[in-house]
Amino acid sequence: MRHSYLFWAVGLLVLTCSLVAASSDGLVRIGLKKRPLDLHGIKAARMSRMQGKYGRGVNGVHDKKSEGDIIALKNYMDAQYFGEIGVGSPQQKFTVIFDTGSSNLWVPSSKCIFSIACLFHSKYKHAKSTTYQKNGKTIAIQYGSGAVSGFLSQDNIRVGDLLVKDQLFMEATKEGSLTFVAAQFDGILGLGFQEISVGNVVPVWYNMMEQGLVKEKVFSFWLNRDATATEGGELVLGGVDSKHFKGEHTKVSVTQKGYWQFMMDDFLIGNYSTEHVGSSL
Repeated sequence: MRHSYLFWAVGLLVLTCSLVAASSDGLVRIGLKKRPLDLHGIKAARMSRMQGKYGRGVNGVHDKKSEGDIIALKNYMDAQYFGEIGVGSPQQKFTVIFDTGSSNLWVPSSKCIFSIACLFHSKYKHAKSTTYQKNGKTIAIQYGSGAVSGFLSQDNIRVGDLLVKDQLFMEATKEGSLTFVAAQFDGILGLGFQEISVGNVVPVWYNMMEQGLVKEKVFSFWLNRDATATEGGELVLGGVDSKHFKGEHTKVSVTQKGYWQFMMDDFLIGNYSTEHVGSSL
């Protein structure tokens, strides 16, 4: 029997990104795709584990009305979920992780010439975008697996059919970790609260809500745990897909505004307690 899990979050202000056309029930569905592993992938995953936890995120879009209009999320070692976004006019394409543990968007800059990681990934050329606006403020973002630094710029961001206008993001000019060299993604799009946004930059998801691009301040994940299935799961923006759960949801408050964490009395694996009483998840 296939086992699958649904992670559900209600907006306190935030969450997700990427879209295609909304379905008749008002939900935006993003298909998650599993990616076959190869030796390069295994090596990268080992490097990531050695250097600490890295991002999990997501993107891709699944339009139920048109199978030809899909931005697939890639599942990498059950640790990274990533997909494609467009930056600027005309669009410059980047593969990004959607990370719930951070809040900034960054992509490599064409001015990144001394970091090895930038040699292996797409780079943003702001001179080629007609909607680019200069900011120039320098910032640095620290992750568990390394730091990236650069300067802020403003441009339009497209995820699926959703266009976020005048979004501030970082053009990375330095990526200081081997994790980024072997990464399957170019950059990161954070889904956390603005409270943890470096430089107090308004996150992409906040601007989606502010610009009226989503129906509800809710997103949910369904992750397919069947290792043989080609469908990795689904990210739903604007609600919860009733096909992937039974019963009722329980709403809880986060314990710290900034991260998607909450208190748990316990959780079970099968019928066995893990005895994680009073811990935060």
